[in-house]
Amino acid sequence: MHEPENDFDVVYHPFVVIQLNHLIDILYAQGYFGYMELAKQYVVRLKDYIEQNIPFLLKKPAPPHFTKYGKSMQYVTYNPNKQTTWYIFFQQIENRYLVRYITNNHAEGQYIR
Repeated sequence: MHEPENDFDVVYHPFVVIQLNHLIDILYAQGYFGYMELAKQYVVRLKDYIEQNIPFLLKKPAPPHFTKYGKSMQYVTYNPNKQTTWYIFFQQIENRYLVRYITNNHAEGQYIR
């Protein structure tokens, strides 16, 4: 989670928790990282970015393709390198951000323009 001094909460839908854990396995198995620990660190950096920055980032309305993950969603982006953009989809209620889905430009970038 985030630091206690933040005045916002980031909560992950159970599906996203599974998705992020699976991402570690995929990154390692497909050779993106030579060590499992490096794959874990990559996902931790993604989560840290979300938890520290989501209220301050430019939010855009989620394209219709993503309404299957929730209604009235918005998304923000994270660019860990020149080749990859992560899209973080969430619902916001006051200072609480419920992350409902995460994908990247390699998987579903064609649905985001």
